Amino acid sequence: MGKTLSEIKKVLDSNLGKRLTLKANGGRRKTIERCGVLAQTYPSVFVVELDQEENAFERVSYSYADVLTETVQLTFLDDEQVAMSSSHS
Repeated sequence: MGKTLSEIKKVLDSNLGKRLTLKANGGRRKTIERCGVLAQTYPSVFVVELDQEENAFERVSYSYADVLTETVQLTFLDDEQVAMSSSHS
C-alpha cells in the first residue's frame, strides 16, 4: 500500500468493486478478519460492503489513516483466489 494518505486513496480508487480481506485491530490484542467488496471511496474514508452470511452488519468504513498506521490491513483477492475460495465452500 502507499506511503501517504493520497497514495493509499489512489490505490483504493483503482480497486473499487474488487473483493478483499481486511484485518482490523479490534483492541485488547483482538484482530477482526472480514471479507467483502470495496464499495466506495470518499475524501477521508472508504466503505467495504461485507459478505452477509458471515457478518451481522452490511458495511464498515475506515479512514485512510487506519491503513497508513496499519490499524487496518487490506488484501485484494484476484479472480483466481476468489474462484478457489468459493469452490471449497
